[in-house]
Amino acid sequence: MELSATGEPVVTQEDTQVEVGLDLQAGTLVLTRDGRDLVAYHALVEFASPRERPWTAEQVKFSAHGPDGASVSLVVDLLNEACDGPRDGIPEVIWRVVALAATSAGDVGITYAPPAP
Repeated sequence: MELSATGEPVVTQEDTQVEVGLDLQAGTLVLTRDGRDLVAYHALVEFASPRERPWTAEQVKFSAHGPDGASVSLVVDLLNEACDGPRDGIPEVIWRVVALAATSAGDVGITYAPPAP
């Protein structure tokens, strides 16, 4: 395959978004929804920097296996209704997933700190 490229890419800060995927070791994260345990095997964390604001984790999309072995997905919105801070009641382990993703995202220039307790 022959490939060439020119230019200097520029990212606009108007609506910058980055998604970071993490493969999770089997059995290390169990999510419970409606009384059903879901064993997560992948997380996709969405970070955004709208209107030149600091990077914020907006949501995590989990892929998991349900009790019957079928694949299911679960989306956790991380921001409150006003989108100016973290949503109440997010389990600490989900913030740890976000922090792991932020470490990976540092390679693309994201700096992120989890919300204070």
